[in-house]
Amino acid sequence: MSYDRAITIFSPDGHLFQVEYAMEAVKRGSAVVGVRGGDCVVLGVERKAVAQLQESRTIRKIAKLDENITIAFAGFTADARVLIEKARVEAQSFQLTCEDTPSIEYMARFIAKTQQSYTQRGGVRPFGVSSMLAGFSKDGSPQLYLTDPAGTYSAWKANAIGGRNEKAVNEFLEKNWTEGLSEDAAVRLTVKALMEVVDSGSKNIELAVRRRGQPVLMVSEETLAALIADIEREQEESKKAAQDNAPGSDL
Repeated sequence: MSYDRAITIFSPDGHLFQVEYAMEAVKRGSAVVGVRGGDCVVLGVERKAVAQLQESRTIRKIAKLDENITIAFAGFTADARVLIEKARVEAQSFQLTCEDTPSIEYMARFIAKTQQSYTQRGGVRPFGVSSMLAGFSKDGSPQLYLTDPAGTYSAWKANAIGGRNEKAVNEFLEKNWTEGLSEDAAVRLTVKALMEVVDSGSKNIELAVRRRGQPVLMVSEETLAALIADIEREQEESKKAAQDNAPGSDL
C-alpha cells in the first residue's frame, strides 16, 4: 500500500509521509535565521534572486502579523500568504473581543493549530511552511517562536530553518549565541549565520529588528553592505592570523 498517497494514514513504522514531504519542502526553501537578544529579536532571511523585470519589493519573506509581532517564513510563499492572512484575522478578532493584543505565544499556538488541522483530515494537504515569530511577552522580555508543518510550536533563543545548510547554521548559532546579546551583536550574529548559506552581498539578505515598544525596523541595504564588508574583513584578518601562527609558518 502506498502510505504517502493519503495524509490521514500512518505507515506501519509510524510515519505520516505527506507531513514529512512538507518539511522537506521547507528545507528546500530560503534560509531564515532568528536570534533573541537581551532587548531585541532579529529576523534574517535569504532573499533569492528575482527576474530582471520583477519588482523585488513584492517578494517578501518577512511580514507583520500585528503591531507587536513580526513573522518570517521558509517554504512555499503562497502557503505562507494564506497562513499569515488567517493569523492576521485571528489577531484582529482577539483584539476586538478582548480589547487587548494577543501574546506572541497565543499567535504561535494559533498558527500551529491551523497547520496541525491540515494534517488530520482528507481532501487537504499540509502547509509547506515553517515560520518564526518575533515579539515580546507581556512583561517585556524578547521572544522567538518557531512553528512547523506538523503543527508543533516552541520557543527558541536562536534557530535557523530552510536553506541548504540548515544543520551547519544551527551548529554555528549554538557555538556563538550567548545570553543577553546587545542589538548590534544580535544583528551581527544573524548576518554571520546567513553568510554560511547566502552568496556574499547585501542584496541577498533581508533583515528585521524587533525592539520593545517600537515598530519593526527593516535594515537598509546600505547598512547591511557596510556590515557584511566589516565581517568579511574581520574573517580575512582572523584567517591570516591563524596562518601566521600555524606551526612551520616562520620557516
